[in-house]
Amino acid sequence: GMTMGNDDGATRARANPPPLPVERGPERWRGARVLALGLAQALALLLLAGLLDSLEVDGFLTAFGLVVVLGLLSSLVWPIVVRFALPLVLLTVGLFTFVLNAAIVWLAGELVGGVYVRSFGTALGIAFVLSVVNLLVGGVLRISDDHVHRRRVVGRMVRRLGDVEESDVPGFLFIQIDGLGHDVLEEAIESGHAPFLARLVDGGTHRLLEWECDLSSQTGAMQAGILLGDNSNMPAFRWYEKETGKILVSNRPQDAAELEERQSSGVGLLVDGGASRGNVFSGDAPDTMFTFSTVMSKPLTSRREFAFVIATPYALFRIIALMVVEIVREWREAWTARRNETEPSMHRGGIYPILRAGTTVALSEVTLSLLMADILQGYPSAYVDLVGYDEVAHHSGIRAPEALDVLRRADDQLARLLTALDDAPRPYYLVVLSDHGQTQGATFLQRHDESLPDCVRRLAEVQVAAPVLAEEGWNNVNGLLTDAVAEDSTLGKAVKRVTKSRQRDGEVVLGPDTERDVTAADGEIIVLASGNLGLVSFPSIAGRATLQEIEARAPALLEGLRTHPGIGFVLVRDEVRGDVALGPDGLRRLDAEGEDAVVG
Repeated sequence: GMTMGNDDGATRARANPPPLPVERGPERWRGARVLALGLAQALALLLLAGLLDSLEVDGFLTAFGLVVVLGLLSSLVWPIVVRFALPLVLLTVGLFTFVLNAAIVWLAGELVGGVYVRSFGTALGIAFVLSVVNLLVGGVLRISDDHVHRRRVVGRMVRRLGDVEESDVPGFLFIQIDGLGHDVLEEAIESGHAPFLARLVDGGTHRLLEWECDLSSQTGAMQAGILLGDNSNMPAFRWYEKETGKILVSNRPQDAAELEERQSSGVGLLVDGGASRGNVFSGDAPDTMFTFSTVMSKPLTSRREFAFVIATPYALFRIIALMVVEIVREWREAWTARRNETEPSMHRGGIYPILRAGTTVALSEVTLSLLMADILQGYPSAYVDLVGYDEVAHHSGIRAPEALDVLRRADDQLARLLTALDDAPRPYYLVVLSDHGQTQGATFLQRHDESLPDCVRRLAEVQVAAPVLAEEGWNNVNGLLTDAVAEDSTLGKAVKRVTKSRQRDGEVVLGPDTERDVTAADGEIIVLASGNLGLVSFPSIAGRATLQEIEARAPALLEGLRTHPGIGFVLVRDEVRGDVALGPDGLRRLDAEGEDAVVG
């Protein structure tokens, strides 16, 4: 794992955090670049008018005039419209903003002579096309004013809603880049893939520190420790629990809620008025959104904060366009990996491109928009999990160009987002951290031509159950859909009808058929994989199976696993010597030191 925190010396020497070296972007020729963007949008309108019979534009100057009027209406009218239309916006989970966009386009057409918009679909199409042009051309011209406009609009909404909390007491922003190891970040800083984080370190406001995860190096246990202060009895990301006969998965909503109830002491990291965004656990925050442990108890649209996500007129259009770009990018990168016969490789076809777009674009854009609102409201603390790098690194590799590209985009988002600190009603300390790192390697099956369950079955010569579990990406999507289903809204009812056959106790379960409850009747041994860990359970043995009990049931199992070239060590409890690790060189006692610790 890695942590970037404000320098300890700076913390002791100042009552408030030092200013962050956030790049505001080049000011030279900004006006010319904005003009060029407007001309590009006008040209796009003319091309669209040539393709659609329902749109008529009398010349290039008329098209440019429409672009200018749309810009003015978006800046001046949109915040007022959204404020009064907020109930409908929340009821439809943002979909009513499409209607508002079309209405603004139609109004602009009425104000500009020579423009004729003859249908709602045409007005909607104009809004989408202009959003795409702004995204593509604005990026080329290095125009990054979108976040500035969003910050101003959100700021006005926050003030009008009376949510600003003025204070001289510094707050804390915790930004987690999921799955990013210390070594990878160091290399990314050196190679230019994390320029903003590099400026934090080079500017002297932050230090890059390395910290050791425990054996269960994964998001569930790490966030339980960071946010709740207790990750005991959480041996993996997913594990079989003998007491309940269930398989618990950290980012499955029902399981996350149960785990937080067990681990929380009521005084988590965010308990004093904090906000949790996109996490597994809430940290006892009173304000949570897209947090798995609360997704079924606090429906999405019951929170006014969702309005901040669609605070700018083309926010949803922008997210859709970015998702399409990300899907195309994944297709191209996967094809390149296959052509180059890149190894090791994971399956990247099917619906994965959509899952990738959902995590790297939609979830990222929404959570960072919420964080901007949290900053402008003056929340005393906020914790957000950016899962994009982790998702792509799992499939492409931790140093793959596509994974580093996602990291580069997250770095740029942070740089632009944190300009909101200029308007914050309180000073903030910034902590950028990771929950765990990753290692690069092929799967057990790819290396040894048999899966771990098959290996255990062969050595133990008994029936083995290997439950099929959804990927983390599926659980991220299922969490969002469960959020929608829980709300009595138009969209919620529609999602509920569409996913009716895939609902389990109020939770949406898409993706591969998953298993929850496993008993001894399903197999004498249950095998689960969780990252680099293999968990082998004996359901018929009460409590933790000891070395002696395992050898009585399956005499060849432990010796076969101990000497297997794909297994580093086997951790088991010995009835006499306590916890021991079995490896190729013998046995090591974990509660002893020196020569007595190793038994050949």
